[in-house]
Amino acid sequence: MELLKQRILADGKVIGNDCLKVDMFLNHQIDVGLLNEIGREFHRLFAENNITKIVTIEASGIGIACVAAQYFSVPVVFAKKGANKNIGNNLYTADVYSFTKGTTTTIAISKDYLNEKDRVLIIDDFMANGKAAHGLINIINQAGAAVEGIGIVIEKGFQSGGDALRSLGYRVESLAIIKSMENGEIVFG
Repeated sequence: MELLKQRILADGKVIGNDCLKVDMFLNHQIDVGLLNEIGREFHRLFAENNITKIVTIEASGIGIACVAAQYFSVPVVFAKKGANKNIGNNLYTADVYSFTKGTTTTIAISKDYLNEKDRVLIIDDFMANGKAAHGLINIINQAGAAVEGIGIVIEKGFQSGGDALRSLGYRVESLAIIKSMENGEIVFG
């Protein structure tokens, strides 16, 4: 997605050789116009899959998932992190390691919101090692639902997440794949 790539080049900040800061437009301060185009693109890519739910993980994926869901006319279900008294005990859960935070967290989705009839599109802002996607796949499988695809805004192609998921047979569509970020220079793959 050329619009996204241009925005990454204009406003993204490389930290080290493996961290990209895009919080000024994607996941802290949000450019809603750009998110609208991202949502439209995910719909174009997955419109034929008869999606019934979009699933993401809190917090950065929620805005992107909500905008995309408007194009599919389906609800968004997001996995909550950690213990939450307000969602009860009737949960699907999985443990997820965060590359950004360097910690493992249990994520949960209420069994009330996913079932075997659902055809799910996973959406997230970033993919590094793919651990969040694996955790969401685990939960979707527990529900007996079908993973129709995985939509990622920015994939770090130099890390193993996207390739590992593709090798397992999942359809992963990333709107921008970064090949490298060495010496502060972003190179797309």
